[in-house]
Amino acid sequence: MKAWRVHSNGEPRDVMRLEEVAEPEPTPEQLLVRVLAANVNYPDAMLCRGEYQIRPPLPFTPGVELCGEVVNGPRAGERVLGQPVLPVGAFGELAVVPASTALPAPPSLDDAEAAALHIGYQTGWFGLHRRAALREGETLLVHAAAGGVGSAAVQLGKAAGATVVGVVGGPAKVAVARELGCDVVVDRRADDLVAVVKDATGGRGADVVYDPVGGDAYAKSVKCVAFEGRIVVVGFASGAVPTPGLNHALVKNYSILGLHWGLYARREPSAVSACHAELSRLVEAGAVRPLVSERVPLSAAADAVQRVFDGVTTGRVTVAP
Repeated sequence: MKAWRVHSNGEPRDVMRLEEVAEPEPTPEQLLVRVLAANVNYPDAMLCRGEYQIRPPLPFTPGVELCGEVVNGPRAGERVLGQPVLPVGAFGELAVVPASTALPAPPSLDDAEAAALHIGYQTGWFGLHRRAALREGETLLVHAAAGGVGSAAVQLGKAAGATVVGVVGGPAKVAVARELGCDVVVDRRADDLVAVVKDATGGRGADVVYDPVGGDAYAKSVKCVAFEGRIVVVGFASGAVPTPGLNHALVKNYSILGLHWGLYARREPSAVSACHAELSRLVEAGAVRPLVSERVPLSAAADAVQRVFDGVTTGRVTVAP
């Protein structure tokens, strides 16, 4: 079968190679799936660079989530969402996923949309509801609102009845954020984020901040978070890990909440299944639908991973073998 493999760490475009490799062999606890679509995630690039918390042995195939069709066994023919077992990731024609965590793909989503419903939307749901306890009528500030992770948070925030302020970079992404349903859009390159948030909330500030960026995004968030507000730290796409001023959190009375969705997947798999059921319900109700901006062939996967890492894409980019 064909699959992309990484033999040495570096930039995805430089180190990913499309090769002929042996088909993976599942254990009794795993499902062999034909990859229908693989969603490109920021961690895919981090894996290539050797900077992710998980470091599979070289050579490996990146790709951390997929929509696939089960090839054989009692679930043969079933369309599922799952996380492939590294070192055989999703950027290939076949992969294996744990049978216990393979989730049914919502029938109303096509393969690319279904592949994009998993990690980003699970992260958004746990971040907004489990960690931040977002309530109807509150103001939600979402950084990188036109990106894959941010767009999911925007849709989930609107579904929860929040007023959503989306932060993006550049006019093209402003248009995407508006299309997603943001009530207020801030172009970080042209607008004063703090002033816009204060003006939009009558001086109160944002009740919940969803931050997958870190760096300057976090620094500005603490200046416009509301009394008893909650900042959900999701990631550091800017490359800069902020150092919170705990004295500032004390005097302004806000909370800083970390979110690592993978811990829920390991510690509370039943909660992940329940979350998927709720996401599927929201999909069928028309409240959320992954924004897939690009659908590229397997041959273009390396370039797609690089562009997602460089932050030049909007919505989700998916790979179809």
